[in-house]
Amino acid sequence: MAINVDTVYRTVLLVLNKENRGYITPDEFNKTATQVQLDIFEQYFDDLNQQLRVPQQGNDYANRQRAIEQKLAPFKGYGQCEYTGVTTPNATVNDKTFAIPVVDGRGNTVINSGLEPVDTPADPNATPAVEAETQVAFYKLGTVFYKNPGASAPTSEVQLVTRDEYNSLNKSELTAPSVYSPIFMYEDYRLTIAPDTINDNVYASFIRKPRNVIWNFTTDSNNNNAYSWSAATSTNFELLQSEQTEVIVRILLYSGIVVKDYQVVQLAAQEVQQNEINQKS
Repeated sequence: MAINVDTVYRTVLLVLNKENRGYITPDEFNKTATQVQLDIFEQYFDDLNQQLRVPQQGNDYANRQRAIEQKLAPFKGYGQCEYTGVTTPNATVNDKTFAIPVVDGRGNTVINSGLEPVDTPADPNATPAVEAETQVAFYKLGTVFYKNPGASAPTSEVQLVTRDEYNSLNKSELTAPSVYSPIFMYEDYRLTIAPDTINDNVYASFIRKPRNVIWNFTTDSNNNNAYSWSAATSTNFELLQSEQTEVIVRILLYSGIVVKDYQVVQLAAQEVQQNEINQKS
């Protein structure tokens, strides 16, 4: 279950106002919360890389590698790659490219996070509630598969190679890729796959980017902000509830800078550092 944005915002305000340290506006909170969620999300990949080099406990609850995989689970997607039929510039062989999945297995539209914000409807005439819920922003490519319809073992993993390796393997008859051992290089959100007889049935897993956090509000006659929830205008954190304490502490770290209370910054920084030590020791 995700972390409730209203709970986090009210907790942050409670801590800041308890000693009259200051006030963080809803807009400041939304920007800070979105950055904190992204910080924690990106840290998962470094933590997972570290845990892959460490022997794991057999117990499900003590296995840190499995715990990180569970934290990443809400952001995992899978979809078919669309064949573009575009020849790669300066190619040494007649290779063709595939685009990253445009629709995931849940029917969500996959957009390029570098080109369009995830919380902006692609169609200005569409209902925001529908459009925002059905868009996910591509973040990181996972495993690529080719489903060969004519093979007895129809699914082959497509191996990632560099451009130099791609060109070298295609030049030699001994190392030339086949539909049973295909290869691909990944550049500019496109997959160039060999052999060039493959022009369909390519699928990829991927990690999507977390949606921006939004604490939506209405203002009453006394100019007080009141929380207002709707799927069209508010967005909870997408991190697991086990991360709620970490989220609050990190937001307080940023909030201390906003309100210029460096005691808050120092205390929050110490807490973040101690949490990271506990998780990795």
